[in-house]
Amino acid sequence: MNNSDKRYDFKAVRNINIIYWIMLVVMGIFMIRLFYVQVIKYDFYKKSALSDQLQQSKIPATRGLIEAHQGNQIIPVVLNQQLFTLYADPSLVKNPQSASEKLVSIMGGSYDDILAKLKTPKTRYVVLAKKISQDQSDKIISLKIPGLGTVGQDYRVYPQQELASQILGFVNNDGQGTYGIEQALNDELAGTPGYLKAITDINGVPLAASKDNIEIAPTDGKNLVLTLDIAIQKQLEDIIKNAAVQEKSPLVSAVVMDVNSGAVKAMANYPTYNPSNYFDVTNPGVFNNAAISNAIEPGSIMKTLTAAAALDQNVIQDNTTYNDPAHWIIDGFNITNIEEDGGAGVKSVEDVLNLSLNTGATWMLMQMGGGEVNQKARQAWYGYMTNHFKLGSSTGIEQGYDSPGIVPKPNIPNQSGDQQDLNYANTSFGQGLTVTAVQMASALSSIVNGGKYYRPYLTDGVIDAQGNVAYNKPKLIDSNVVSSKTSNSMVSLLQQVVTKHYQSGFSYLNFPSNYVVGGKTGTAQIANPKGGYLENEYNGTYLGFVGGDKPQYAIAIFVTTPTVNGYAGSYAAQPIFGSIVHMLINESFVSPKGS
Repeated sequence: MNNSDKRYDFKAVRNINIIYWIMLVVMGIFMIRLFYVQVIKYDFYKKSALSDQLQQSKIPATRGLIEAHQGNQIIPVVLNQQLFTLYADPSLVKNPQSASEKLVSIMGGSYDDILAKLKTPKTRYVVLAKKISQDQSDKIISLKIPGLGTVGQDYRVYPQQELASQILGFVNNDGQGTYGIEQALNDELAGTPGYLKAITDINGVPLAASKDNIEIAPTDGKNLVLTLDIAIQKQLEDIIKNAAVQEKSPLVSAVVMDVNSGAVKAMANYPTYNPSNYFDVTNPGVFNNAAISNAIEPGSIMKTLTAAAALDQNVIQDNTTYNDPAHWIIDGFNITNIEEDGGAGVKSVEDVLNLSLNTGATWMLMQMGGGEVNQKARQAWYGYMTNHFKLGSSTGIEQGYDSPGIVPKPNIPNQSGDQQDLNYANTSFGQGLTVTAVQMASALSSIVNGGKYYRPYLTDGVIDAQGNVAYNKPKLIDSNVVSSKTSNSMVSLLQQVVTKHYQSGFSYLNFPSNYVVGGKTGTAQIANPKGGYLENEYNGTYLGFVGGDKPQYAIAIFVTTPTVNGYAGSYAAQPIFGSIVHMLINESFVSPKGS
């Protein structure tokens, strides 16, 4: 072999070695990269891959129905209607122009809007339309366009329209219960949504054999039955609407409550609204259930509670008389009466209620303090207002915005100085504190039913899949609000008030003798936000009961700033009470004596 051949062999071997080492380096790089991708970044790339194939969605639960009583039947007041949401995965829609044309031909709408959504970049989910019908949904699915889908969603339907709207509330577009029962019991009604995770092919079709597919079934919401009686509710709403229009009152509220359980049989406010069209409401204040949220100074209906507290402490008797001076000086201020009281003279407990004597209510407060308004009297009266009658605390009823009202503390002077005795004298006849209609109905119930305070409630029970109702038991909060003796005395005294008012010319208070009816009017001055009270601005209130052998229903009525010739309690609220009682008697909702 010559030298040239040797040089050639050397170069060949060297080139092979270079290629060999280059290949080793390249293979090493590939091995390192594969290790990095398959081991170190495994989870990252797995999730990235799945993100292109994974479809995740909630499976909505069916919202529970709401029903109420109508005689011996239970009928729906809130139902569900299934409509559909049309969605798209723009990355899978190959011909958005053609898809847009076909969709518009089925459901209408704007071609340009749908096309723009179908061309949305960098997204896997857009909503094209909401609340489309079952028929429209079926036609769209039959197009078999990859990337389009529909999902059913329940929407609330209120077959009774405006009936009990402020008790019920509504469900907004996000599926959230808002106001009323819908808000207060949203968790029970809404149920728990399910969950679907599916691995799909390039066309979005789930791969049935994938181990990554997960489906959790939803838990539907509970069906509820309310304590309301539909027939009473309808007529109560008609009565207060007519009164509001006639008296030009911006707000009227009324409650009819079973005194022996706390069950609300009817509760209404005017003005009201249709929950199916809640989005058309321009004044959101109409959504509130004012009978629960609107705490006002109640006026002389408070004398009912003052008399019960004084009787229960045995500082007065139902036949006690006293010398009424027609005015008292408390903390340098003069307390007088707003009604014709006949001037100074001997008065009875019945006179205090019948003539609505502010001086008489102050006198009863004085007896709690041993003859004067003092710390002892304030403490005693505060204890009855808050511990016995539960004022100053939310009732716990199944509604949003349950106002506690305001009861002044017995040892805190107001901003104008040390006038706490005057403050408490005012509370004895219903000024200087605030309460709601449902609070007063509950307090009266405890006074006339023998001394039992039941928590007011609206949910009678839960309905199972077979339509059976598991009824709630009334919740007894206190069994010693007042003694049975005090209760009997108050029933008799309030009956006498109604009789005296009928004899005074209020003919609508003429009730059949085989029913027991009692009550008390209230005319309350309206507080001025700047201090003191407004001139010639009053609210009218009424607190009463009706029954047969014993009281069956408590009724509380609040009328805001009515336009009447006379006292707002007697001439605006009292006629409403008369109409409600006649309705309950005439429609046989009350059991007569001896039945």
